[in-house]
Formats: sequence, structure tokens, C-alpha cells
Amino acid sequence: MTGRVTLPGQAAASTPGAYAAFTLLVCFAAFTFSAPAHADDNPSATAFDDRAPSTMESDVHVFTIQKDGSIEEQDDTILRANTTSGVDDIAQRYVWFNKDIEQVQLLVAQTIDRNGVAHPVGPEAIRDVQEPRSAGAPSFEDGVLRTVIFPGVEPGARVHLAFRKTRAKPLQAGTFAYLVEPTREPVELQRLIFDLPADVPLHADARGYTAVPPVTANGRTRYEFDYRHGPYAPLETGAAGYANWGDRLMVSTVPDFASFAARYRGPATDATIDDPAIVRLAGSLTANAADPRAKAQALYDWMRLNIRYVALFLGETAAIPHKASDILRNRYGDCKDHVALYGALLASVGIRSEAVLLNLGPYYSLPDVPGYGASAINHAIIWIPELSLFADTTAGGTAFGYLPPAVMDRPALLVGEGVLSRTPATQVRKRSARLQIDVDESGSANYAYRVEDTGFAAEVERNTFRRATRQRTQQIAANRLLQTGLHGTAQLRTDDVAATHGPFATAMQGTVAHFVWHDGTTAVPALTSLSGGMGSQVQSWLAEPARTQPWACIGGEFDETLEMTLPRFVRVTDLPADTAVQDRFLTFSSRYVFDPATRMLQVSRHLRAAFGHQLCSADEFSAMKDDLVRIERDLDAELVVKVTTPK
Repeated sequence: MTGRVTLPGQAAASTPGAYAAFTLLVCFAAFTFSAPAHADDNPSATAFDDRAPSTMESDVHVFTIQKDGSIEEQDDTILRANTTSGVDDIAQRYVWFNKDIEQVQLLVAQTIDRNGVAHPVGPEAIRDVQEPRSAGAPSFEDGVLRTVIFPGVEPGARVHLAFRKTRAKPLQAGTFAYLVEPTREPVELQRLIFDLPADVPLHADARGYTAVPPVTANGRTRYEFDYRHGPYAPLETGAAGYANWGDRLMVSTVPDFASFAARYRGPATDATIDDPAIVRLAGSLTANAADPRAKAQALYDWMRLNIRYVALFLGETAAIPHKASDILRNRYGDCKDHVALYGALLASVGIRSEAVLLNLGPYYSLPDVPGYGASAINHAIIWIPELSLFADTTAGGTAFGYLPPAVMDRPALLVGEGVLSRTPATQVRKRSARLQIDVDESGSANYAYRVEDTGFAAEVERNTFRRATRQRTQQIAANRLLQTGLHGTAQLRTDDVAATHGPFATAMQGTVAHFVWHDGTTAVPALTSLSGGMGSQVQSWLAEPARTQPWACIGGEFDETLEMTLPRFVRVTDLPADTAVQDRFLTFSSRYVFDPATRMLQVSRHLRAAFGHQLCSADEFSAMKDDLVRIERDLDAELVVKVTTPK
């Protein structure tokens, strides 16, 4: 069944799709939704679905939902290890729960060996551990992982885990929502059953999941979705998330995004927005700001550099921000807390803003019905109508006025207005590089390299060095030289890392031994940049020889030049030819000039990639592939020199 389906019932509501532990979709994708079509119980059989590491033989989830949003969930899952790597996949399972409002009871936890003998998991192999992403922040210590370590798992063995989870207090009163996205291992049978009051309708966006006609009896309606899938095609390098085009199930008792926004908006109202400490801080930070944009930028920079981001996805815990005054005092918060405090600071200086709910990840669409989850809503940023811009203060390496690529070009629910908008599809990205190489009469080379980033990438680069130690900075320099294929020394300097916006430049210098050999012929690379430049970008686009899946394409403009002085003991025998490429997306040119009198080679290259969006299709890749290959060939060009006077 594909598309949105509204299943008979009644009213409307929604709660985090991360409710069930087995998904851990937003958290870790810990459960393997896997199983071959029909595999023999004999582990040596050849019909193991091309040796998929593990198989989901059976996976049944029953949710009993009350009108107030309280839930009882019963899960029963059998997974089989097909290979040694499959053992690693299934031998340790996690049940995520909120210890403040949920209880988990394990009903079955055992390994079933190849001979069908059950080996129960002992109490010593079941333990509760703190959700690691809370990073020690007390306000987020409600998330717990019940860890189950299965004994004697080997290829051909199965693990059987069944548990009951009860939630007496809903995360959002009167709502329920749930997201399932396959983790792309074969599935023999997965069954999801939702039992709700008959007057509470369940809305579904089902792709690949088969809906069984709902059954109503005794004042309740039972909805069932079944799923089976054989082997999946591998995800291609750089491909967008599977749910952009693959199977997915989203169910929700909230009928539409306007209602979803309203349910978020009400509880997020903060009585501490006018807290004196917030007002004083906002005033001091913006005292020298001349206009609203300058004020918003000053507050943004303070937020991203001073409020630690606790990277829990929205919907894993209560979707209600902490009080702005508490966030300011604690100096940490998750995404919704960042929105709450930044919004309060903006309000203190007369700038209106509203929360925005969207997906943080490789997903460029949302399910047709609203809810939280890995490929649904899982992140919050802010919208400033007066400035017509989005801002994400959780992204410490993103300058004001830009967005991290992970939230670009996707649907965005404006909470205040209750309407879907969309984040920008493109933003400025420019990079200029100048490389100078002087090869002396020993054949060694001294080099000097300067690269300047403009646009969103500038602050990403600046933030890398802002947070790096002196030792780490030099390691970065050495790695960039080595990844270019050169062996030598490297020293790196940067522009002022205290700045928070504008272009950012780095400069490297050092030596490379044996750049040109004293005997025979040398193919000298016609480099115009080191690792991270135009060549790295084109290689990433060409990571697959052919594409069948949508892929992430981030454009930009690149200018690179080389000035290389050659020693007197060689002569140039082959000079690369100039190249020009022009198509719908790409403009590229290169020029090579060698002056025998000064023994200087000059190379200039320019690349402009303008895709107009951040999600490209397989057809678009096919249309530009030949041109990308031509560009790559030019970037790999070499100058051939021959010794004239052997040493």
C-alpha cells in the first residue's frame, strides 16, 4: 500500500514514533529488520539470501493505546545469524525506555542454537545503562537502555527476545504516533498491530507495508500492517536515506501537520521567557548591535558557542522544552531547548521568532502523516520572520545566515503558523586555492599553499581549528598533504579563529622530497589544490560508476591555480591540454601554460556546480556523468618531464 491512508476510527492525536524499543530508529537503528525470503534451517545451506548477515524470522509488535495516550506494547522478535558479522548484529540487543514514565518487563530472552536447544539469558547478562548521548546532562538522564547479551550465538543460531513495555503517562497527552523504517536486512515476517478506542482514528502513510482491513469490536478498533522483504539492494555511496524512496510506515492519531504544530505549540509556552537574567544577557550581548539582524547574529553566536548541545533527537523524550531560565543556568540543552532559549533572547530585544520542526538527516521529504522518527520529524530549529531566515544554534560550526547541510532543502513545519514551509535548497559556497611549488636542483620541492573558503563552508573550517589543539592542527596539515598523495613536511597557519563570520583562510608550507627524479622520466602531478579541494569534490560525486538511487548533491564554486617552477635538469615532454566542459549543472575550464624561459608552469582551473537542489536523481547523475569523468581526468592530469643532464 502506498500513500496516505486514513483508517476508520475517530478524533486525532500523536506521540513519538520512537516509543517502541525495537525500532530505536531515531536512536541507533539497533534492531535488524532482517530475514531472507525462505532460508533452510541448516546453516550450511546455500539459500541464505546471498549470505545476508542476519535474518528477521518473526517480529510482532502489539500496541494497546488508550485515549489519554497511555500505552502497553508487547514485542516478540526472533532474529537469526547467518554469518559471523550477523552474530555481531544480533548477539546484543537493546530495549530503550524512559525510566521516569515507563516500565519494561522481559518475557523471553534466549539463544536457540542450531539444534533447536534454548539457552536462557542469565540475570548477569541483563543490565540497564544510561543513554550515552545524554552526555552526563542531568536533565536528560531519563533515557535508559536495557541491554540483553545473548549466550552462545554463532552462525545459524537464533535469538528470541520478547518484552512488555508500559507507559502510564503519555509524552503528549491524548496522542500516539509510530514510525517504522526497515534497517534493510531481509524480513520474513513483520507484523505491527495497533489497538485503539474505536472513536480514535489512526492515519497511516504506508509504503511497502500491507494494511489488513481494520476490525472493530467491543468499542475498540484493531489495525494491522504486515511486511515482508527479500534481499535489499545495497545503499549506494552518497545516496540519500532509504525512506526517501523505499519502504516506510508512519501511523499517527494526529490528522494533519497543523494539528501537530498546535499540540507542540501549547505545551512549549514558557512562563520564564521574561526572566530578568535572560533580559540582562540579551541586552548586554546586543548593546553595540545597530539593527535587528546584527542583534540576532550576536545572540546566535553566543548561543552556539556557549550552550552545549545534547544530541538527543526530538521525540525520544518529552517534546516539551525545558524552561529558558533553567537552560540558561545549566548551559546545555537539546534542539528544542536551544530554540526555547534563543527565542527568549530574541524576544527580549523585540525580535519575533517561532519554532520549526523538521528532519535532521539524509531525508528530503516527510511522511504524509505527522509524527516523530528517524525519517520523520526529529529536530527543531528557529524561523525569524523579520529577517526571512532559519537558524540552527545547535550547529556550532555554522555561521549566522547559513544552515548545516543536514537541514537544507527539506519540509519545515512552522509551529507558530501551523503550515509546512521548506528550508533553502542552496546557499553560497566558494573556495579559492593557490598552490606554489618550487622544485630545486636536488629534485625536492618547497611548497606554499593558501586556501580561502567563503559562504557556509568558511565557518565549518574555522570551527574545526577553533576547537583544535596546536598538535591537532599540525596533524590536520600532515593528513591533508598525505591524502593528496605527497610525502613531506607541513606547517599550517590560519586566519583569526575568534571571528564568527566572513571568509576564512588557511596557509600551509613545507617540503616534499623527490618531487622530480634525477633519472629517467617523471610524471609530475598538475595539482591546483591539496586534499579537500576540487578533486576531492568531484571524486565524491563519482563515488559510484552508476546510480539507481537519489543522492545528495551540494554544489559550489571553486577557483584553483598552480605556479610551479621546474629545475634546469629536466625538460617538459608532455603538457596537458586545456579542457572546457559545459552542461546543465556543471561549468568547468582548465588552462595550462609553460614558459621555458622562466621554467614556470601555470595552471588555472574553475568549476561551478549549480544543481539548484540538494537531492539529485539517478537520471541527473547519468546526464552529468560523462562530463564529471572528463573533469576528473583533467584534475588527474600530469606534466611529463625528462632528465636532460643526468646527475
